[in-house]
Amino acid sequence: MKTGRSGPERQENGFTLIELLLVVLVIAVLAAIAIPVFMAQRERAWSVQVKSTLRNAATAQESFAGGNGGLYSNTVTDLIDEGLRFSATDVDFDDVDIISTGPTSYCMQASSVHKTTIVWRHDSDVGAPREGTCTP
Repeated sequence: MKTGRSGPERQENGFTLIELLLVVLVIAVLAAIAIPVFMAQRERAWSVQVKSTLRNAATAQESFAGGNGGLYSNTVTDLIDEGLRFSATDVDFDDVDIISTGPTSYCMQASSVHKTTIVWRHDSDVGAPREGTCTP
C-alpha cells in the first residue's frame, strides 16, 4: 500500500540542501588552493620564456660575431637573420634592449609583455640570463 510522501514507502529524489552546500564548499576550498598556484606558474612560465629568448639571442649574437670579425650586433634584425625566433607578442625585446658594452661585448635585456616589472639580462661576460637591467 502506497500512501504518498508521508507514508512508509517514501522515495527520495535528488540531494538535500546540506549535501549541495557541502559540495559547493569543497569546490570553493579546492579553487582557493588551485588559483594562486596556477597564477604563480603562469608568471614563472613568462620568465622562462624571456630567459629562453635571451639565450637564443646570445647564440645568434655569437653566430653574428663569427661572421663579422668578432663584433656583435646591436639590432634584433641582425639576430633574426642569424636564426633568432621569438614571440614579439609575449616578449618585449627590440633594438634598444641590445646595449654594447665594448667592441667585443654586449648586454641584452628583455621582459615579458605580460609582466613588465621583471626584467632579465644576458651579459656576454657572464653567459647566463640574470634578473635585472643592463648598466651601460
